[in-house]
Amino acid sequence: MNKLTSLRRVLTLNVCQSSQRAVVIRNEHGQNADFPRKYSKREKKPFPIPVLELRRRAKERMKAAQGKPKQPMPPPKNGMLVRRLIPVAYKVYNARILLINNLKRLMKVVPVKGCKYCSEIHVGSVGHPFRTCRGMSAAQRRGEHDWGSTLVEAVFLPIEAYHLEDRLGPRIPHDQRFSVPRIPALVELCIQAGVDLPEYPTKRRRKPIIKIGRKEFVDANEDDLPEPEPDRFKQPLLEELHYDEIIAPSNPEETAALAEETLEAWEAVRDGALKLMKGYAVRVCGYCPEVHVGPTGHKARNCGAFKHQQRNGQHGWQAAVLDDLVPPRYVWHMPESGEELQRELKTFYGQAPAVVEICIQGGAKVPEKYKATMRLDIGIPSSLKEAEMVV
Repeated sequence: MNKLTSLRRVLTLNVCQSSQRAVVIRNEHGQNADFPRKYSKREKKPFPIPVLELRRRAKERMKAAQGKPKQPMPPPKNGMLVRRLIPVAYKVYNARILLINNLKRLMKVVPVKGCKYCSEIHVGSVGHPFRTCRGMSAAQRRGEHDWGSTLVEAVFLPIEAYHLEDRLGPRIPHDQRFSVPRIPALVELCIQAGVDLPEYPTKRRRKPIIKIGRKEFVDANEDDLPEPEPDRFKQPLLEELHYDEIIAPSNPEETAALAEETLEAWEAVRDGALKLMKGYAVRVCGYCPEVHVGPTGHKARNCGAFKHQQRNGQHGWQAAVLDDLVPPRYVWHMPESGEELQRELKTFYGQAPAVVEICIQGGAKVPEKYKATMRLDIGIPSSLKEAEMVV
């Protein structure tokens, strides 16, 4: 009996090890990751951190603070700027302008097509053949796209937000939704983080606020402070070029260098925006793409998403993620052979952000972080018969 029991244990151990080994091999494979999920317009976006986890963390903070003196609020909650993030804000602002200007130049040599009836785009001389159009009269066209030219705003989406002169001031009411200017949300985040733009003034405090209630505060007296000195973090700002001032690259070497610079600007925008979002609160509606830069969302009842009548048009504010502020706009990746995409082989093609795909077709190297969804190691069948033989 002992020999039989030990033999069973050895067989069970071998089966477990083989199954674990198979799982590990599958997880360690860094290619062919699934595409980002597209949420339906009839469902709410998931919270970046579950509500139960937020409540648990709040209870732990309350227990840790019991019996201890109350700590002063850190910036930016006390109205002051986070000094270490001011250079990051200037870098993100200039990288955004550089990205837009370079994309305008690249799109003169790298063709980008846009559907006339929906928001889908494709990087290539001919639009893709997939029937995924959901625009006007799509049923009559059986979901086929009607491709035409497009602008840089379709590649790098201009997500807008309300500009706040005082980020700690009262929330924007519904009746003032047209009197408050709207600017790109990324620019508003840079302004609140320390970038000074004369056309968009904002309040800069030199002393922390004095709280008199849970949601009430007064500004500290700054009369005893000397005159403010020139800000040592201030940097020269780039300007966005008009389409008439754009000059296309003259040769492939210049195009490749421009594509590499554009890709670096894209990464600088994404990485810098993520750093700023860790210090300054950014909100997004859980039902629509509305973004608000500030500790609390505005009160404008302009949400037209699913079941907005039950909410009286009010937004369901929650913490935003990086893709809400800087959407990547995934497009189909063209094979290196240059062959046009085939409708029957859709499952074999990969996807990449539109900015990255433009830079790659312009001559830039493929970044390592985007290879997982581009499916570069998949051998694309030459015919439908060969594709049916794939297991």
